[in-house]
Amino acid sequence: MQELVNSKVNHLGMPLPKGRLRFYRRDTDGHLEFTGENVIDHTPKDETIRIYTGNAFDLAGERRRVSYRLDTNKNTLDESFEIKLRNHKTEAVEVRVVEHLYRALNWEINEESHKHVKKDSHTAEFPVRIAPDKEQTITYNVHYSW
Repeated sequence: MQELVNSKVNHLGMPLPKGRLRFYRRDTDGHLEFTGENVIDHTPKDETIRIYTGNAFDLAGERRRVSYRLDTNKNTLDESFEIKLRNHKTEAVEVRVVEHLYRALNWEINEESHKHVKKDSHTAEFPVRIAPDKEQTITYNVHYSW
């Protein structure tokens, strides 16, 4: 995912029409190389554009549920997850792991290996920096009640 704000600071800051947006970067020889594209909708100035440009083949992740405990007498549910992330790039990367916590409106992450950011009523995001050729493991426990 690529994310940018349609602002003057980013040399934009004007209404953008619906259309194709392409991304390029300079390779080690200084030549431009195509890195991805997608279509955006009409975007007003000073709004954030988030574009899916493809999968990174040198980053890998595995998610597994470690525990699941439902208590129907107390109307609660506890789940634990482990997310392993591997960076096979030659440079460090910043990864955002987005978890959609949809089982109930009331939820709380009561144990976590990395701090999360609550994005909305059903979404937690874990920002993680991974060094080159290293692995990071995110673990968390979520408690639902209804």
